[in-house]
Amino acid sequence: MKNNKLSATLPLLLAAGLVSACAAVAAAGDENVGVGPNPQLPAPDKSLVPTVDIAPAIGWPQGGKPKPAAGFQVTALATGLDHPRWLTVLPNGDVLVAETNAPPKPQDAKGIKGKVMKLVQKRAGAAPPSDNRLTLLRDTNGDGVADVRQVFAQGLHSPYGMALVGNELYIADTDAVLKVPYQAGQPKAAGEPVKVTDLPAGEINHHWTKNVIASPDGAKLYVTVGSNSNVAENGIEAEEGRAAIWEVDRATGKKRLFATGLRNPNGLAWEPQTKALWTVVNERDELGNDLVPDYLTSVKDGAFYGWPYSYWGNHVDDRVKPPRPDMVAKATVPDYGLGSHRAPLGLAFADGKLQGEFANGAFIGEHGSWNRKPRVGYKVVFVPFQGGKPSGPPVDFLTGFVNDDGKAMGRPVGVAIDKTGAVLVADDVGNTVWRVAPVR
Repeated sequence: MKNNKLSATLPLLLAAGLVSACAAVAAAGDENVGVGPNPQLPAPDKSLVPTVDIAPAIGWPQGGKPKPAAGFQVTALATGLDHPRWLTVLPNGDVLVAETNAPPKPQDAKGIKGKVMKLVQKRAGAAPPSDNRLTLLRDTNGDGVADVRQVFAQGLHSPYGMALVGNELYIADTDAVLKVPYQAGQPKAAGEPVKVTDLPAGEINHHWTKNVIASPDGAKLYVTVGSNSNVAENGIEAEEGRAAIWEVDRATGKKRLFATGLRNPNGLAWEPQTKALWTVVNERDELGNDLVPDYLTSVKDGAFYGWPYSYWGNHVDDRVKPPRPDMVAKATVPDYGLGSHRAPLGLAFADGKLQGEFANGAFIGEHGSWNRKPRVGYKVVFVPFQGGKPSGPPVDFLTGFVNDDGKAMGRPVGVAIDKTGAVLVADDVGNTVWRVAPVR
């Protein structure tokens, strides 16, 4: 009887959310609210039922593909993949793709709200089981299409980020950093994965994606771990070691918290001029269409970025109990707002091979909103840089992932720059890795 009641309740809650979404249209401000280094933030807009407006996932029609910026063309490096989420380009030009999805999270779907969110994720195309593997793509004749596809490593646990240091490939599983031996050109991992260090996980594991990048000298690894909740509603104890970037000593596996208060950091990259570490962060939901801005920021050693007690510096989130004014007082303001609910995941800096407006700056894969009406994200944008800092508004680089009926044919996740300077984009709904290159 209880399950039947819940089954009857879920559609009503979703319908209520959609009604709330429709009602929120009038309240939705300019899409550029929350964008820039000093965004003006509106007052919180709380509601009993959150705004729900997600583009249902349908995949690409025959011959369909996203639309690039003027002067660029799009081809499929590989199609027919299984939920490709993350990319890394190896020195010889091979591309590794993490075909992955969320692990079982039995405690994350408890209660009515948890059940609703699980249904929303299914609608968004985020429900298939994880393939738990890395696949190698190789373009042997330089035509922009991979003619070799080989399972590089399998039997992993929701793998995501990857980093090559010398002859070792590091893999960020959802619960550990692993390493496997690697020799240039090998199509398959030569040995079994070895654990370097554990990562926070567990049965909630709300933000399951873990990313990893190596320091320029290869001595350290930096690993992202998202929060276990929206705003610590599972208790602050469940957030131990989370909402953070860890620094891991590559030789010993010992780690320390490098930066904290980052609700859900994903992409990591070294800015070419200053050599500073940057990340993109998914901020909290359910404070209205125009709060809280997701952001792009440099990551300072020892800095606290506010989550869950505050956002964008000292803007207090009064949903979090008990309050911590001491933590709010030391919150670091991010460098650059991307706007609210865009879900930035991928991050790659231009490497100098592209000319014109895309020569210097950051490519960002925006997976797309669920808690905003009208929807935002669902595209790849470029934030120009000058002197190591953002220098202008985001520019659309790859769009057209949502059709005229409001359905998602694809959703961008990881971005990378290939050996020729082309931009690669992992599309986890379209099951494709797209290659965006200048028209020749």
